[in-house]
Amino acid sequence: MNKPKMATEKGVPSNSRVMMLLGQLERMNGEAMMRDVETARQVTAKICHLIQTQEKSGKEVMSKGSSGMEVILASLENTRDVQTTLNIFYILSELLTVGEGRRVGVFVSKGGTGILFQILITASKELPPSEELMLQLHSLLAKVGPKDRKFGVKARLSGALNATVNLTKQNLQNTKLLLPCLQVLRVYSTNSVNAISLGKNGVVELMFKIIVPYSKKNTSLLKVALDALGALLKSKTNARRAVDAGHVHVLLALYQDWHHNDTRHRHMLIRKGLLVCLRNITNIKLGRKALIDADGMRILYNSSTECLPVRTLDPLVNTSSLIMRKCFPKNRLPLPTIKSAFHYQLPHVPAVGPVAQLYSQPPGGRKLHQLCDRPLKKVDDVVDESDDNEETDADTENDTDNEEDEKDQHTANEDIETDLNKLHPKKNPGRPFEELRVYERFFLELSEDFQGYNFEPSKNASTTSSTFSSTRSTRPIIVPTAQALSPKHVPITSNPTKGERTLPSALVPTPAPLTPLELDTIHLTKDQDRQEEAHIPSPDTHTTLSSLTRPPSEAQTIEQDLAHVLECVSLVAEGHTGEEVGWGVKQEGSSVNATRHIQSPLLLEGIANRRVGGGGSNWGSDCGSEGAEDEGGDGAVLEVPDTALLLPLHDPDLYVEMVKGTHSVPQYAEVAYPDYFGHIAPTFREPLQERVYGVQRSKIFQDIERLIHPNDIVDKVVYDLDIPSCPVIEDNGESLKFNSQFESGNLRKAVQMRKYEYDLVLNSDINSNHYHQWFYFEVSGMRVGTNYRFNIINSEKSNSQFNYGMQVLMYSVQEAISGKPRWVRTGTDICYYKNHFARSSIAAGGQKGKSYYTMTFSTSFSHKDDVCYFAYHYPYTYSTLKMHLSKLEALRTPQIYLRRDVLCETLGGNSCPLLTITAMPESNSNDHICQFRNRPLIFLSARVHPGETNASWVMKGTLEFLMGTSPLAASLREAYIFKIVPMLNPDGVVNGNHRCSLSGEDLNRQWQNPNPELHPTIYHTKSLLQYLAHIQRAPLVFCDYHGHSRKKNVFMYGCSVKETVWQSNISATSSDLQEDLGYRALPKILSQIAPAFSMVSCSFVVERSKESTARVVVWREIGVQRSYTMESTLCGCDQGKYKGLQIGTRELEEMGAQFCVALLRLKRLTGIRNHQHLLDLESDIIGTQSKVVSSSPTTYVMEEDEPSFLEAIDYSAESNDEDAEPETEHGIEVQENPNHLDQLSDCETNHRD
Repeated sequence: MNKPKMATEKGVPSNSRVMMLLGQLERMNGEAMMRDVETARQVTAKICHLIQTQEKSGKEVMSKGSSGMEVILASLENTRDVQTTLNIFYILSELLTVGEGRRVGVFVSKGGTGILFQILITASKELPPSEELMLQLHSLLAKVGPKDRKFGVKARLSGALNATVNLTKQNLQNTKLLLPCLQVLRVYSTNSVNAISLGKNGVVELMFKIIVPYSKKNTSLLKVALDALGALLKSKTNARRAVDAGHVHVLLALYQDWHHNDTRHRHMLIRKGLLVCLRNITNIKLGRKALIDADGMRILYNSSTECLPVRTLDPLVNTSSLIMRKCFPKNRLPLPTIKSAFHYQLPHVPAVGPVAQLYSQPPGGRKLHQLCDRPLKKVDDVVDESDDNEETDADTENDTDNEEDEKDQHTANEDIETDLNKLHPKKNPGRPFEELRVYERFFLELSEDFQGYNFEPSKNASTTSSTFSSTRSTRPIIVPTAQALSPKHVPITSNPTKGERTLPSALVPTPAPLTPLELDTIHLTKDQDRQEEAHIPSPDTHTTLSSLTRPPSEAQTIEQDLAHVLECVSLVAEGHTGEEVGWGVKQEGSSVNATRHIQSPLLLEGIANRRVGGGGSNWGSDCGSEGAEDEGGDGAVLEVPDTALLLPLHDPDLYVEMVKGTHSVPQYAEVAYPDYFGHIAPTFREPLQERVYGVQRSKIFQDIERLIHPNDIVDKVVYDLDIPSCPVIEDNGESLKFNSQFESGNLRKAVQMRKYEYDLVLNSDINSNHYHQWFYFEVSGMRVGTNYRFNIINSEKSNSQFNYGMQVLMYSVQEAISGKPRWVRTGTDICYYKNHFARSSIAAGGQKGKSYYTMTFSTSFSHKDDVCYFAYHYPYTYSTLKMHLSKLEALRTPQIYLRRDVLCETLGGNSCPLLTITAMPESNSNDHICQFRNRPLIFLSARVHPGETNASWVMKGTLEFLMGTSPLAASLREAYIFKIVPMLNPDGVVNGNHRCSLSGEDLNRQWQNPNPELHPTIYHTKSLLQYLAHIQRAPLVFCDYHGHSRKKNVFMYGCSVKETVWQSNISATSSDLQEDLGYRALPKILSQIAPAFSMVSCSFVVERSKESTARVVVWREIGVQRSYTMESTLCGCDQGKYKGLQIGTRELEEMGAQFCVALLRLKRLTGIRNHQHLLDLESDIIGTQSKVVSSSPTTYVMEEDEPSFLEAIDYSAESNDEDAEPETEHGIEVQENPNHLDQLSDCETNHRD
């Protein structure tokens, strides 16, 4: 080889002793070294002595610019003398021991690994090989291997694998040489191809000869052997080989032996090594079966239980937990079919997509609109054989609960739109104006001349009322939905004037064995003045923004007064069957008595027999007493709080009237108490719940106990919607009673697993087989003070804010009638984790081997004879919306222009309201009328996803502010015309869906090409916007209110060409990047005035997967630059005033009001053409650091509206598969680039509003 020329770094004396010796060695390289062996030995020995005794000598050799390493390696390659080779090995060993890996990197880069392998092959041919040479050689390889990425490939190609294996086999009793050989085998085995090759050479069996029962001798050797074996067993081939040889039983016996004898826990790493071997073997189905057959579940469970008290043994507990979870037999969900328990026959089925796939399967589920006597199903769609596939060779330790998020790390930026043609908004209404002209009727304010309107104050009220009624009588656009129905489907008659439908009496089901109370028999004895006041409050009594943010002291005072008024409230059992029961509220010091004679539960007539409460109620009996009351037997006296003072927009009687006009697929016959009583936001703070150390692990162990101790399991079904005739299963009073048969309710099945533990199964969205997240159900028959555990076992998302401080919501009827009608956060030991219920590939979008997730929480009850409700988030039903809109109409003053139209009817026959709100013109003069007509439009929508109830609470805050009397509200009405669709998916809300409408599709993925029959609300809402675009009146702002289940705070998603281009790194010219920065103004204002709003969480990147959402379509097709999705957290805030608190309805309504205030500020900014705020926005963009945009390239099963975000959480106390890296934040920031200044300045002059 070419001789390296000796070089030294500047500052290192060339005449230093070690450098002189290296120079001498350099001159000897080649044939001279062969001839003068003794000199070579002496020189290398001296160099070794200097490096061993003088630290500076090693630094000189390894310093930058020095060629010392090349000289040493050249000498090593050229020498044939064993002693010289050993001297060089000693030199290298000293050099590579220090330097934090940098020196090893230099060694590898100079080709040192290959030279070592050459020497190994040469030395192995000598018989017998030099023991000291092999010892030092393998010690060096063990140091170098982990730092050389191609180490395994080099070893295999050079033939070093067999050399090391043979040496190991020959020295099983020579522990001194065996240790470095095992260390090298451990590194070899990290290469999967090498692992298979070594397995064929009998290395797996070789390792089991080395592993011995408990002994205090050679523990280091044993630890390395276990590490090597664990690496080998990652290969499925080797794992099968180990199973076939019966080694699973051996590993379990060894683990038990070490567990029992290592009482001082000094050898935890050996015990962990044994568990890692078992973990890797159980990556295959055969291994899991072998572990169960060897009683491994009991062994691991018992040993883990004994380890729990010792915190330092957590790694053993975590790995044992992981193994047991993997080996836990995959169970099927206790359902006849994964399709929804309710069936709605679509007028026509889409040709492709998940709904088409669903209809192509044999029919299953409970048929209500189209009765069917056939068996539920012919094919088992709950679980299929393919779901128990073996995992890949990859280590599955970190591949469970956050698999979707880890996938995002590899596909970051892949979802970002890179087609510049799609990134530039194209005002393309898409339909001829003649088709859109019919929507002119929804924009009467643009042509109204008010000539017949009397602006005198004394006549204002009557005139506005007549204006409203005449407007409402305008015939709405009704999309026919009764086409192609089967003969068994009874047509629905409708009243086009009010947009309400009534069902013929033939559809009313047979009533339950409860005495029904017809609505007409509800006797109201109220003073007429009181009644009018309740329905049409005077302007002095309606709520304003200030009432939403009432100080706690005032709220507490009112609450105390309310409790004082209701001191006489009680629940008293009556012994008379079928009698009407009085319901009264006596107010001391008041001449007004409101007495409502209502049976409890309350039954309504018309659509079906409805009732407040439900079959799960057991009023008047002792909690947990033997025997249950006859459902149709005893009534109760229920005195109800009059919450008019605190809830001016709530009226129980009006709510009942609204429910009568609401149509559900199951034809619900009940009204839930929380919706009837109303909700008053609590005055106390509700902080995010701290995660208790080890809570998830303890829950998983309780699940594993079901397999270990099956005799302790009750496994009794207590509620089942798949039994239409009697979903509430009666018992002897030892079980809780459940109910979800009311508007927005969702609970399909409840199974009592232990005395105080219940597995709950949620219902799929109708015409779907997934989307399990929203729940809302009733519980009764509880024991006071007993801790109950509830497990929702068919959740689908890979993680949840329940792991980050969010609690469920509970509503107590006893609390409500004592003056505290409110939802409160509740639950302890809350966690969310993967369970053992197999998820069918049919429901997982074709993905096989998936599992469901469990959301578990524990709670106790404080009141005897209580009825409690649990919900995912604060419920807000469609009937509640109708009630609120009716009450808001009564709040209208003469200065407010309010019109409520019916945009269309849904598939289920519910009307979709459209509101128009602005200020009345000052007069009917041409100037005032012109100003009135030319106000910019703001278009708002909400609740396209039924489970995102927080969107409705934000919308409620917006509507209340707009209808308020404050100067800000008046200014806002004078500035804009508001067009509002407060609920885009009434059917989904009514029927308890989480994401879809009755069509079984996510309506926020239908905006590109909505079907007028299947997606009427989207079709007509888009048509409204297309009409506005045609008449050159596109909205200034479009905002769709949503809720986000995996992020905190409130934030916005918008659309920006610049920020999308910068994040995707596609090439674009300056002209391509010209863009008005006004899209950032509104979120920037919100971040300054709304405490829950976070600008950092906002994003303005356009993604391919979101191209059919409202935000992107309105931006791209209608040309609305300020087109947003506003996401509100379901959990809480991690910044600002509400940091560390869970969000409540008060904060959500406040957010809706603050959105209005931000619009007013936006008007002032744009109205005076103040460009300074644009400069602020520029610096805002450029001054931030880049954050990678994460995307969620998921199937239709788990498709999120926007990318998910997960905070980091310490899972050290949990099973190892929970160790998740935090998902990259979907940030607004863009890359720092000085050229951006030029790009921004190009578009600054193009700003216009």
